[in-house]
Amino acid sequence: MTQEITEKLFKQIDSSVVLLQEALSTSYLDALIESTDNIVTGEIQVEGGKPDRQIVDKLTDIYGDLNLKDIDSETVRNVIQLCMLKAEKQDAIQPNHQMTPDTIGLLMANLLQKIGVKNEPYSIFDLGVGSGNLLTTVINYLNKTTGKSAKGYGIDNDDSMLAIASNSVALQRLDVDLYHQDAIDSLDLPQCDFVVSDLPVGYYPIDSNTTNYETRAEKGHSYVHHLMIEQAMNYLKPAGFGVFLVPSDLFKTEESKQFIEWIQRQAHLQGFINLPSELFKTKQAQKSILVLQRRGSGSHQAAKVLLGQFPSFSNQKEFAGFMAEIDNWVKTNLDV
Repeated sequence: MTQEITEKLFKQIDSSVVLLQEALSTSYLDALIESTDNIVTGEIQVEGGKPDRQIVDKLTDIYGDLNLKDIDSETVRNVIQLCMLKAEKQDAIQPNHQMTPDTIGLLMANLLQKIGVKNEPYSIFDLGVGSGNLLTTVINYLNKTTGKSAKGYGIDNDDSMLAIASNSVALQRLDVDLYHQDAIDSLDLPQCDFVVSDLPVGYYPIDSNTTNYETRAEKGHSYVHHLMIEQAMNYLKPAGFGVFLVPSDLFKTEESKQFIEWIQRQAHLQGFINLPSELFKTKQAQKSILVLQRRGSGSHQAAKVLLGQFPSFSNQKEFAGFMAEIDNWVKTNLDV
């Protein structure tokens, strides 16, 4: 039944986006922003006579049939995700702005749930929130599995991605504050219990912004994922956990020595788990999940760091066995 509702809702929103895309001569992404704006505000925006009356009437009929009040947040998230996947294909969105696949997002959420959502409510943020898909995947999963509510925060410097995120969290009725800014700058965030992020990979271009970072490169540009991990630790409560999607060669680059030294001073490296290679087109594109805990009262370095590789998702027996190993590691190594 849920799949039928998802398919119906996607067709409705997609048809509204296509109407606006043609009427406004714009990209699918911009039309998606326009359409979800209309749904959130309850008013169809018309500028310069566009869209015309005929299109407005069609949109009014589509929006009138949506009935979002009775649809759960996870179904809404799935529909926005389907629309974003179409936008990625049609508009050739750059890789760093593409969504984290659900399979990976749910693994990251599951790890956080195993580590322990202790506070009521708990707080969580994402320094590269993009369209909001990863953050809302995690919040919806934790809300369902723990019964505890979340206060979320998201930061991104791309106004289009942030517009999608804003409309997505509004339609999902989630308590998430979003900020349009460079994540490397000083942030107006409270310290949170958790951070989750699919980090962009590459070099950060503004060297003058990195002078206070211990992970900055000694020469040339610094890795943006190093800087963002350091920044994330600054906004975690003592003993708070960060779960990051990072390149699998994170600790194999020339810059890794300095990064490891920073971790040893400021955090506990609790886990580094490789994802199945089948998820990635090339070896160079492979990603892993990094688990860090901020040092502070109530934290300690696990006697045994959680290392390994997730089995193929198609091998259910091996996958279930590996998840059981993680459960045992948490019980043995962390105070939960």
